[in-house]
Amino acid sequence: MFAFLRLAHGLRAVLVLACWLFAGAAWSAPEAAPRFVVGPGDILHVSVFQNADLTLETRIDSEGRITYPFAGALDVDGRTPAEIEAMIAKALETRDILKRAQVSVNVIQFRSQQVSVLGQVNRPGRYPLDTVHTLSDLLALAGGITPGGADTAVLSRREGDTVRNLDVDVPRLYENGRRTGADPIMRAGDVIYVHRAPMFYIYGEVQRPGAFRLERDMTVMQALSTGGGPNPRGTQRGIRITRRGADGSTTTIDAALEDRVAPDDVIYIRESLF
Repeated sequence: MFAFLRLAHGLRAVLVLACWLFAGAAWSAPEAAPRFVVGPGDILHVSVFQNADLTLETRIDSEGRITYPFAGALDVDGRTPAEIEAMIAKALETRDILKRAQVSVNVIQFRSQQVSVLGQVNRPGRYPLDTVHTLSDLLALAGGITPGGADTAVLSRREGDTVRNLDVDVPRLYENGRRTGADPIMRAGDVIYVHRAPMFYIYGEVQRPGAFRLERDMTVMQALSTGGGPNPRGTQRGIRITRRGADGSTTTIDAALEDRVAPDDVIYIRESLF
């Protein structure tokens, strides 16, 4: 009996671990390409082979409909261009206007399928999903991350009644000189936000006191070099860092040159006593 209970408990632990791992990997798993559909505000160009008089350029109204000659009002919201082609062809054939109509539907302007790119990018704004785009594609369309931007982009996506946020390490999308499979595919309504890069501050007896961008895995020695090194009165000994904790409190620590610098650290370079 006890052996059975231990086995059941072990199976339960395995199932809980599996569920946790699946949830954590949901964003990084390869995604199927989204199904691009049209919606209100999109502009369509409709043409019929060898029937120039049936060519039409029209905007989908707020209720998701278009009006087409001999077909009347058609509900096209949430349909692909191929599905709309089939709808119009069927309507023309049903009304004996044409037999085996060859209809072509192209989306001239996407307004319903857009992604917002905000924050520290060169051209923030809304961009249409006129084809399959990844996060790095949208950053490129927005002109890339500014020099003051962080290496991490936040992808915000609504799923039902909840909004999920994913931190994407942009440089690691291209590790070892090749594109990895961790580049999320964009969906309509996604928001990409690039925060300001983390900073550190250095003052005291240093050549260039001020605020500087904190590079990844930066050490105190590298931070000191960024500030130009100690001035003639300064010393590398007795460096102190004032660091803010998660609760807002600050602590002052004695730092070695090989120590890591944290975001918003304030580094003080002392005057040499000799």
